[in-house]
Amino acid sequence: MEANDLLPLSPVVFAILTALAEGEKHGYAIMKEANLQEGGGITMGAGTLYGSLDRMLKTKLVEETGSTDNERRRYYRITEFGQRVFEAEVNRLKLTLASVSRKNLVQGA
Repeated sequence: MEANDLLPLSPVVFAILTALAEGEKHGYAIMKEANLQEGGGITMGAGTLYGSLDRMLKTKLVEETGSTDNERRRYYRITEFGQRVFEAEVNRLKLTLASVSRKNLVQGA
């Protein structure tokens, strides 16, 4: 599977990858970061987060680290493939925004 095969990413998957691009995190930290405006402004519950992480584990975008500071917490990190997918999505979004800007479709863009 190629990175572009998974594009476009859903807002939730993109927010999770954005949070993990800085380093490994546990689920609650991912949810908190995704909820920040710079993290995507995505509000997600535990079911959405862990359902998405489970699918992302299966597609090898993320992996569990095995680290824990609490036996109930699982930590995740982005894989090399996940990083390539994340970068491909960022580039896709940059091209889209550049097109919007060139066409003057939004004032002040």
